[in-house]
Amino acid sequence: MPHRIHIKADTSSLAIPWGEIWEYRDLLWFLVLRDFTAVYKQSILGPVWFVLQPLATTIVFTVVFGNIAKVSTDGLPPFLFFSAGMVLWNYFQGVMNGVSATLITHANVLGKVYFPRLVLPLAITASNFGTFALNLLVFLGFWGYYRFFTAADIHASVWLAALPLLIVQTALVGLGVGLWLSALTAKYRDLRFAMPFVAQLWMFATPIIFPASSVVSRKWSALLAVNPMAGLVEVSKFMFLGVGRTDPMFLIIGLVSGWLLVGTGMIVFQRVQRTFVDTI
Repeated sequence: MPHRIHIKADTSSLAIPWGEIWEYRDLLWFLVLRDFTAVYKQSILGPVWFVLQPLATTIVFTVVFGNIAKVSTDGLPPFLFFSAGMVLWNYFQGVMNGVSATLITHANVLGKVYFPRLVLPLAITASNFGTFALNLLVFLGFWGYYRFFTAADIHASVWLAALPLLIVQTALVGLGVGLWLSALTAKYRDLRFAMPFVAQLWMFATPIIFPASSVVSRKWSALLAVNPMAGLVEVSKFMFLGVGRTDPMFLIIGLVSGWLLVGTGMIVFQRVQRTFVDTI
């Protein structure tokens, strides 16, 4: 008997088609490879751009915030302090930006063939992991230099064993925010022009260029904890550098807010994608 897929128009938004996504795993893998190789396929430096862009940003932060503004870095070399936060943030931002444009970018394909629409954002999330891995290797190179060839007081924590969980949580937060933005921009197209500005503000509200320990006000500390990336960035610094805010309540609040984003994001995305083709 030939394999058949029954497409129902009245499927609940709460029903995430994990079974269908697994059946389309070959398509998912193809999209992952395409997204990773196509971005800089005809560029001069190729994948080197994956490293140069975040490296240049970190150098600017080091000069402006570390040397000129003299922002506290908990006694660590400014370049290493900023790098530890930027590696994780770049992965989150890459996933968020890519997933947010999913429906609009693939509008022509979505109107011609059926496949589980969540395959697209999941592929973007996975393909950005390759970029993250390259950035992490570069960071580890600088970490090794400061650790063994300078007098900087840095040391890795036993929490480093939880790095895979940290990466997964970062991917989920980026996916959740991206799904929300994808659903919103599908209806309100002008929101995509505000996204770079929002992402930039979010970055400065995350303890990348400042340590969370510098936030002493109870009100601002609570607001910082709600930011799902704040706890993740602090944990990454604690893992590699031995400094960072890791009190349980601060981390739990960030984890819960991240899970809420990805859970509600999937529901909203499922609801919008059902009628998206009819509104473009």
